[in-house]
Amino acid sequence: MSQEGVIFIGQKPTPNYVLAAVTQFSQGSKKVVLKARGRAISKAVDAAEIVKRFLGDKVDIENISIGSETVGEPGKQRTVSTIEITLVHK
Repeated sequence: MSQEGVIFIGQKPTPNYVLAAVTQFSQGSKKVVLKARGRAISKAVDAAEIVKRFLGDKVDIENISIGSETVGEPGKQRTVSTIEITLVHK
């Protein structure tokens, strides 16, 4: 059974998320999904690229999916962009 880790990208510094992803892989996960929305999307992309560079040929980007979510209470709703980057360990 393949293990999958999910990391939600937020306001912490990018290296924290890179370390979290590398840790997931070192603990035996075959896939790690980086999820982000809004302004954190660029941080998720940066983290994915750094993980790829750090682990070299051992990791590939399997899938990138983008979308949007409606957030907020009724009357104050707004649409926020989302991204999911799936990294797979070879």
